[in-house]
Amino acid sequence: MSAPGRTRVLWLAKGLGRGGAEQLLVNCARHADTSRYEIEVAYVLPWKDALVPALEAAGVRTHCLGGSPGALWPWRLRQLLAERRYGLVHSHMPIPAVAARLLSYGPRGPRLVHTEHNVWERYRTATRWANTLTYRRNDAVVAVSHAVAATITRRRPGADWVTVVHHGPDLAGAPTGPAARAAARAELGLPADAVVIGTVGNLTPKKDQATLLAAFARLRAEQPGTALVVIGAGPLEAELRSRAGEGVVFAGSRPDVPALLAGLDVFTLSSRQEGLPVALMEAMTSGLPSVVTRVGGMPEVLDDGEQGFLVPPGDPVALAGALGRLTADEQLRRRLGAAALDRSKSFDVAGAQQAIEQVYAQVLER
Repeated sequence: MSAPGRTRVLWLAKGLGRGGAEQLLVNCARHADTSRYEIEVAYVLPWKDALVPALEAAGVRTHCLGGSPGALWPWRLRQLLAERRYGLVHSHMPIPAVAARLLSYGPRGPRLVHTEHNVWERYRTATRWANTLTYRRNDAVVAVSHAVAATITRRRPGADWVTVVHHGPDLAGAPTGPAARAAARAELGLPADAVVIGTVGNLTPKKDQATLLAAFARLRAEQPGTALVVIGAGPLEAELRSRAGEGVVFAGSRPDVPALLAGLDVFTLSSRQEGLPVALMEAMTSGLPSVVTRVGGMPEVLDDGEQGFLVPPGDPVALAGALGRLTADEQLRRRLGAAALDRSKSFDVAGAQQAIEQVYAQVLER
Protein backbone atom coordinates (compact mmCIF):
# COMPACT_ATOMS: atom_id res chain seq x y z
CA MET A 1 0.00 0.00 0.00
CA SER A 2 1.05 3.60 -0.46
CA ALA A 3 2.22 5.73 2.43
CA PRO A 4 -0.49 7.19 4.71
CA GLY A 5 -2.07 10.29 3.21
CA ARG A 6 -0.78 9.55 -0.30
CA THR A 7 -2.59 8.05 -3.28
CA ARG A 8 -0.65 5.60 -5.40
CA VAL A 9 -1.02 6.58 -9.07
CA LEU A 10 0.00 4.57 -12.13
CA TRP A 11 0.87 6.41 -15.33
CA LEU A 12 0.33 3.96 -18.19
CA ALA A 13 2.06 4.39 -21.56
CA LYS A 14 2.82 2.36 -24.66
CA GLY A 15 6.52 3.14 -24.52
CA LEU A 16 9.08 5.43 -22.95
CA GLY A 17 11.04 6.44 -26.02
CA ARG A 18 11.96 10.01 -26.90
CA GLY A 19 8.57 11.08 -28.20
CA GLY A 20 6.76 14.24 -27.16
CA ALA A 21 4.05 12.49 -25.15
CA GLU A 22 6.64 10.42 -23.32
CA GLN A 23 8.77 13.47 -22.54
CA LEU A 24 5.71 15.06 -20.95
CA LEU A 25 5.71 12.24 -18.39
CA VAL A 26 9.26 13.11 -17.37
CA ASN A 27 8.48 16.83 -17.20
CA CYS A 28 5.37 16.26 -15.09
CA ALA A 29 7.14 13.77 -12.81
CA ARG A 30 9.67 16.43 -11.86
CA HIS A 31 6.84 18.67 -10.65
CA ALA A 32 4.49 16.13 -9.07
CA ASP A 33 3.27 16.72 -5.52
CA THR A 34 4.92 13.72 -3.88
CA SER A 35 3.34 14.58 -0.54
CA ARG A 36 -0.05 13.68 -2.04
CA TYR A 37 0.75 11.24 -4.85
CA GLU A 38 3.09 8.28 -5.19
CA ILE A 39 3.68 8.09 -8.94
CA GLU A 40 4.70 4.92 -10.78
CA VAL A 41 4.91 4.31 -14.54
CA ALA A 42 4.15 1.16 -16.54
CA TYR A 43 4.93 0.76 -20.24
CA VAL A 44 4.33 -1.95 -22.82
CA LEU A 45 7.22 -1.86 -25.30
CA PRO A 46 10.52 -2.93 -23.71
CA TRP A 47 12.66 -1.56 -26.56
CA LYS A 48 11.28 1.93 -26.00
CA ASP A 49 12.94 2.64 -22.66
CA ALA A 50 15.18 5.67 -23.32
CA LEU A 51 13.40 7.80 -20.69
CA VAL A 52 13.42 5.21 -17.91
CA PRO A 53 16.60 6.63 -16.30
CA ALA A 54 15.15 10.16 -16.30
CA LEU A 55 11.95 8.96 -14.63
CA GLU A 56 13.83 6.97 -12.02
CA ALA A 57 16.07 9.99 -11.36
CA ALA A 58 12.84 11.89 -10.64
CA GLY A 59 11.94 9.27 -8.04
CA VAL A 60 9.41 7.40 -10.18
CA ARG A 61 9.34 3.60 -10.10
CA THR A 62 8.90 2.04 -13.57
CA HIS A 63 7.40 -1.31 -14.63
CA CYS A 64 7.92 -2.89 -18.06
CA LEU A 65 4.86 -4.92 -19.08
CA GLY A 66 6.36 -6.20 -22.33
CA GLY A 67 9.11 -8.70 -22.89
CA SER A 68 8.72 -12.04 -24.61
CA PRO A 69 6.02 -12.93 -25.42
CA GLY A 70 4.73 -9.37 -25.62
CA ALA A 71 1.14 -10.51 -26.13
CA LEU A 72 0.97 -11.26 -22.40
CA TRP A 73 1.27 -7.61 -21.37
CA PRO A 74 -2.46 -7.21 -20.48
CA TRP A 75 -2.11 -10.14 -18.09
CA ARG A 76 0.98 -8.51 -16.57
CA LEU A 77 -0.95 -5.25 -16.24
CA ARG A 78 -3.72 -7.11 -14.42
CA GLN A 79 -1.15 -8.59 -12.04
CA LEU A 80 0.38 -5.16 -11.43
CA LEU A 81 -3.00 -3.58 -10.69
CA ALA A 82 -3.80 -6.33 -8.20
CA GLU A 83 -0.39 -6.23 -6.53
CA ARG A 84 0.12 -2.47 -6.25
CA ARG A 85 -3.51 -1.47 -5.53
CA TYR A 86 -3.43 1.87 -7.27
CA GLY A 87 -5.98 4.46 -6.30
CA LEU A 88 -5.87 5.97 -9.78
CA VAL A 89 -4.62 4.92 -13.21
CA HIS A 90 -3.72 7.71 -15.65
CA SER A 91 -3.37 6.36 -19.19
CA HIS A 92 -1.54 8.15 -22.00
CA MET A 93 -1.99 6.00 -25.11
CA PRO A 94 -5.20 4.48 -26.50
CA ILE A 95 -4.40 0.74 -26.54
CA PRO A 96 -3.02 0.56 -22.95
CA ALA A 97 -5.94 2.78 -21.93
CA VAL A 98 -8.47 0.33 -23.37
CA ALA A 99 -6.81 -2.51 -21.46
CA ALA A 100 -6.88 -0.53 -18.20
CA ARG A 101 -10.58 0.25 -18.64
CA LEU A 102 -11.42 -3.41 -19.23
CA LEU A 103 -9.28 -4.63 -16.33
CA SER A 104 -10.51 -2.09 -13.76
CA TYR A 105 -14.11 -3.09 -13.35
CA GLY A 106 -15.45 -3.57 -9.85
CA PRO A 107 -16.19 -1.47 -6.77
CA ARG A 108 -12.58 -1.60 -5.61
CA GLY A 109 -11.03 -0.78 -8.97
CA PRO A 110 -8.91 2.35 -9.43
CA ARG A 111 -10.26 5.63 -10.72
CA LEU A 112 -9.42 6.22 -14.38
CA VAL A 113 -8.02 9.39 -15.97
CA HIS A 114 -6.89 9.51 -19.59
CA THR A 115 -4.80 12.10 -21.42
CA GLU A 116 -5.70 12.50 -25.08
CA HIS A 117 -2.54 13.50 -26.97
CA ASN A 118 -3.85 13.21 -30.54
CA VAL A 119 -6.84 14.05 -32.65
CA TRP A 120 -9.03 10.98 -33.06
CA GLU A 121 -8.70 11.06 -36.85
CA ARG A 122 -5.16 9.83 -36.43
CA TYR A 123 -6.21 6.51 -34.91
CA ARG A 124 -6.70 3.38 -36.95
CA THR A 125 -10.27 2.18 -37.28
CA ALA A 126 -9.91 -0.69 -34.77
CA THR A 127 -8.26 1.61 -32.22
CA ARG A 128 -10.95 4.24 -32.67
CA TRP A 129 -13.73 1.70 -32.13
CA ALA A 130 -12.07 0.16 -29.05
CA ASN A 131 -11.59 3.66 -27.66
CA THR A 132 -15.17 4.63 -28.39
CA LEU A 133 -16.68 1.52 -26.81
CA THR A 134 -14.71 1.88 -23.56
CA TYR A 135 -14.26 5.65 -23.29
CA ARG A 136 -17.13 6.25 -20.89
CA ARG A 137 -15.24 4.17 -18.32
CA ASN A 138 -12.94 7.17 -17.85
CA ASP A 139 -13.71 9.22 -14.77
CA ALA A 140 -12.06 12.23 -16.41
CA VAL A 141 -10.16 13.13 -19.57
CA VAL A 142 -7.31 15.60 -20.07
CA ALA A 143 -6.79 16.95 -23.61
CA VAL A 144 -3.52 18.57 -24.62
CA SER A 145 -5.29 21.16 -26.78
CA HIS A 146 -8.77 22.46 -27.58
CA ALA A 147 -8.39 20.98 -31.07
CA VAL A 148 -7.85 17.53 -29.55
CA ALA A 149 -10.75 17.98 -27.14
CA ALA A 150 -13.08 18.78 -30.03
CA THR A 151 -12.43 15.37 -31.63
CA ILE A 152 -13.25 13.27 -28.56
CA THR A 153 -16.37 11.18 -29.07
CA ARG A 154 -18.61 9.36 -26.59
CA ARG A 155 -18.74 12.35 -24.27
CA ARG A 156 -20.18 11.96 -20.80
CA PRO A 157 -22.62 14.37 -19.15
CA GLY A 158 -20.91 17.13 -17.22
CA ALA A 159 -18.94 20.08 -18.51
CA ASP A 160 -15.90 19.20 -16.42
CA TRP A 161 -15.38 15.70 -17.81
CA VAL A 162 -12.81 16.96 -20.35
CA THR A 163 -10.14 19.40 -19.12
CA VAL A 164 -7.77 21.08 -21.59
CA VAL A 165 -4.24 21.45 -20.23
CA HIS A 166 -1.51 23.06 -22.33
CA HIS A 167 1.60 21.29 -21.08
CA GLY A 168 4.89 23.14 -21.09
CA PRO A 169 8.48 22.08 -21.72
CA ASP A 170 11.05 21.77 -18.97
CA LEU A 171 14.19 23.48 -20.26
CA ALA A 172 15.72 24.39 -16.92
CA GLY A 173 19.48 24.32 -17.28
CA ALA A 174 19.48 24.25 -21.10
CA PRO A 175 22.50 26.16 -22.44
CA THR A 176 21.94 29.48 -24.19
CA GLY A 177 24.01 32.27 -25.74
CA PRO A 178 26.86 32.40 -28.28
CA ALA A 179 28.88 29.62 -26.67
CA ALA A 180 25.87 27.27 -26.70
CA ARG A 181 25.21 28.17 -30.33
CA ALA A 182 28.80 27.41 -31.32
CA ALA A 183 28.81 24.15 -29.39
CA ALA A 184 25.54 22.97 -30.96
CA ARG A 185 26.80 23.74 -34.46
CA ALA A 186 30.07 21.98 -33.82
CA GLU A 187 28.15 18.94 -32.53
CA LEU A 188 26.02 18.88 -35.70
CA GLY A 189 28.89 19.65 -38.07
CA LEU A 190 27.32 22.92 -39.27
CA PRO A 191 29.17 26.02 -40.51
CA ALA A 192 29.18 28.90 -38.07
CA ASP A 193 27.73 31.30 -40.65
CA ALA A 194 24.97 29.09 -42.10
CA VAL A 195 21.30 29.93 -41.64
CA VAL A 196 19.97 26.75 -40.07
CA ILE A 197 16.44 25.38 -40.07
CA GLY A 198 15.68 22.55 -37.66
CA THR A 199 12.87 20.08 -37.04
CA VAL A 200 12.32 17.55 -34.25
CA GLY A 201 10.06 14.52 -34.45
CA ASN A 202 9.76 10.84 -35.16
CA LEU A 203 10.31 9.99 -38.82
CA THR A 204 6.76 8.83 -39.52
CA PRO A 205 4.00 9.64 -42.05
CA LYS A 206 2.24 11.79 -39.46
CA LYS A 207 5.20 14.18 -39.26
CA ASP A 208 5.51 14.31 -43.08
CA GLN A 209 9.19 15.22 -43.32
CA ALA A 210 8.93 14.33 -47.03
CA THR A 211 7.07 17.60 -47.61
CA LEU A 212 9.72 19.44 -45.59
CA LEU A 213 12.53 17.97 -47.71
CA ALA A 214 10.72 19.02 -50.90
CA ALA A 215 10.25 22.53 -49.49
CA PHE A 216 13.88 22.76 -48.43
CA ALA A 217 15.08 21.73 -51.90
CA ARG A 218 13.12 24.65 -53.36
CA LEU A 219 14.47 27.02 -50.73
CA ARG A 220 18.09 25.96 -51.10
CA ALA A 221 17.93 26.54 -54.85
CA GLU A 222 17.37 30.22 -54.03
CA GLN A 223 19.40 30.42 -50.80
CA PRO A 224 22.30 27.93 -51.07
CA GLY A 225 23.73 28.98 -47.70
CA THR A 226 20.86 27.42 -45.74
CA ALA A 227 21.00 24.09 -43.92
CA LEU A 228 18.34 21.75 -42.55
CA VAL A 229 18.74 19.61 -39.41
CA VAL A 230 16.36 16.68 -38.97
CA ILE A 231 16.36 15.41 -35.38
CA GLY A 232 14.57 12.13 -34.80
CA ALA A 233 14.43 8.51 -35.87
CA GLY A 234 11.74 6.23 -37.20
CA PRO A 235 10.57 3.81 -39.88
CA LEU A 236 10.86 6.31 -42.75
CA GLU A 237 14.50 7.21 -42.14
CA ALA A 238 15.97 5.29 -45.09
CA GLU A 239 13.36 6.68 -47.49
CA LEU A 240 13.83 10.25 -46.26
CA ARG A 241 17.61 10.01 -46.53
CA SER A 242 17.24 8.89 -50.13
CA ARG A 243 15.14 12.00 -50.86
CA ALA A 244 17.42 14.47 -49.11
CA GLY A 245 19.66 16.71 -51.15
CA GLU A 246 22.59 18.91 -50.24
CA GLY A 247 22.56 20.75 -46.93
CA VAL A 248 20.45 18.23 -44.97
CA VAL A 249 21.82 16.76 -41.73
CA PHE A 250 20.10 13.75 -40.14
CA ALA A 251 20.99 13.90 -36.45
CA GLY A 252 19.06 10.82 -35.28
CA SER A 253 17.24 10.47 -31.98
CA ARG A 254 18.94 12.71 -29.43
CA PRO A 255 18.76 13.12 -25.65
CA ASP A 256 20.14 16.68 -25.92
CA VAL A 257 17.48 18.40 -28.04
CA PRO A 258 17.30 21.55 -25.85
CA ALA A 259 21.05 22.05 -26.27
CA LEU A 260 20.84 21.53 -30.04
CA LEU A 261 18.05 24.08 -30.39
CA ALA A 262 20.62 26.74 -29.49
CA GLY A 263 22.29 26.13 -32.86
CA LEU A 264 19.18 26.79 -34.95
CA ASP A 265 17.85 29.98 -36.53
CA VAL A 266 14.38 28.74 -37.50
CA PHE A 267 12.24 25.85 -36.28
CA THR A 268 9.71 24.00 -38.40
CA LEU A 269 7.15 21.19 -38.28
CA SER A 270 5.53 19.85 -41.44
CA SER A 271 3.08 17.59 -39.60
CA ARG A 272 -0.19 16.43 -41.10
CA GLN A 273 -1.64 15.73 -37.64
CA GLU A 274 -0.72 16.92 -34.16
CA GLY A 275 -2.11 17.28 -30.68
CA LEU A 276 0.15 19.98 -29.27
CA PRO A 277 3.81 19.09 -29.91
CA VAL A 278 6.32 19.52 -27.12
CA ALA A 279 8.97 20.24 -29.76
CA LEU A 280 7.20 23.45 -30.84
CA MET A 281 6.90 24.66 -27.26
CA GLU A 282 10.57 23.89 -26.66
CA ALA A 283 11.54 25.85 -29.77
CA MET A 284 9.45 28.85 -28.74
CA THR A 285 10.90 28.71 -25.22
CA SER A 286 14.34 28.77 -26.86
CA GLY A 287 13.40 32.00 -28.66
CA LEU A 288 13.11 30.52 -32.15
CA PRO A 289 10.65 31.74 -34.78
CA SER A 290 8.75 28.79 -36.25
CA VAL A 291 7.01 27.74 -39.42
CA VAL A 292 4.46 25.02 -38.67
CA THR A 293 1.39 23.53 -40.30
CA ARG A 294 -2.05 24.73 -39.31
CA VAL A 295 -3.11 21.47 -37.65
CA GLY A 296 -4.11 20.32 -34.17
CA GLY A 297 -3.28 22.63 -31.32
CA MET A 298 -0.42 24.50 -33.00
CA PRO A 299 -2.57 27.53 -33.91
CA GLU A 300 -3.51 27.75 -30.23
CA VAL A 301 0.04 28.73 -29.23
CA LEU A 302 1.45 30.34 -32.39
CA ASP A 303 -0.23 33.29 -34.11
CA ASP A 304 0.42 33.57 -37.84
CA GLY A 305 2.84 36.42 -38.45
CA GLU A 306 3.49 37.01 -34.75
CA GLN A 307 5.72 34.21 -33.42
CA GLY A 308 6.19 32.56 -36.80
CA PHE A 309 4.05 31.43 -39.71
CA LEU A 310 1.27 28.89 -40.17
CA VAL A 311 1.02 27.02 -43.50
CA PRO A 312 -1.30 24.33 -44.88
CA PRO A 313 -0.16 20.72 -44.40
CA GLY A 314 1.21 18.87 -47.42
CA ASP A 315 2.10 22.07 -49.31
CA PRO A 316 5.86 22.31 -50.02
CA VAL A 317 5.48 25.57 -51.95
CA ALA A 318 3.79 27.37 -49.04
CA LEU A 319 6.26 25.86 -46.56
CA ALA A 320 9.25 26.91 -48.68
CA GLY A 321 7.87 30.41 -49.03
CA ALA A 322 7.35 30.91 -45.30
CA LEU A 323 10.74 29.44 -44.42
CA GLY A 324 12.36 31.63 -47.06
CA ARG A 325 10.88 34.78 -45.54
CA LEU A 326 12.61 33.98 -42.27
CA THR A 327 15.92 32.67 -43.59
CA ALA A 328 16.33 35.77 -45.77
CA ASP A 329 15.57 38.33 -43.06
CA GLU A 330 17.58 38.30 -39.84
CA GLN A 331 15.61 41.20 -38.33
CA LEU A 332 12.34 39.35 -38.92
CA ARG A 333 13.81 36.27 -37.25
CA ARG A 334 14.84 38.30 -34.24
CA ARG A 335 11.44 40.00 -33.92
CA LEU A 336 9.38 36.84 -34.24
CA GLY A 337 11.81 34.90 -32.04
CA ALA A 338 11.48 37.49 -29.28
CA ALA A 339 7.69 37.26 -29.56
CA ALA A 340 7.91 33.45 -29.37
CA LEU A 341 9.99 33.69 -26.20
CA ASP A 342 7.46 36.09 -24.69
CA ARG A 343 4.54 33.78 -25.60
CA SER A 344 6.39 30.82 -24.08
CA LYS A 345 6.08 32.40 -20.63
CA SER A 346 2.55 31.02 -20.62
CA PHE A 347 3.91 27.47 -21.02
CA ASP A 348 4.14 26.30 -17.43
CA VAL A 349 4.93 22.63 -16.85
CA ALA A 350 4.54 23.02 -13.09
CA GLY A 351 1.17 24.67 -13.59
CA ALA A 352 0.14 21.92 -15.99
CA GLN A 353 0.95 19.25 -13.42
CA GLN A 354 -0.99 21.18 -10.78
CA ALA A 355 -4.00 21.29 -13.13
CA ILE A 356 -3.74 17.53 -13.66
CA GLU A 357 -3.52 16.92 -9.93
CA GLN A 358 -6.63 19.05 -9.48
CA VAL A 359 -8.37 16.60 -11.85
CA TYR A 360 -7.04 13.75 -9.70
CA ALA A 361 -8.44 15.34 -6.55
CA GLN A 362 -11.87 15.87 -8.10
CA VAL A 363 -12.01 12.29 -9.34
CA LEU A 364 -10.87 10.79 -6.04
CA GLU A 365 -13.45 12.78 -4.09
CA ARG A 366 -16.38 11.30 -6.03
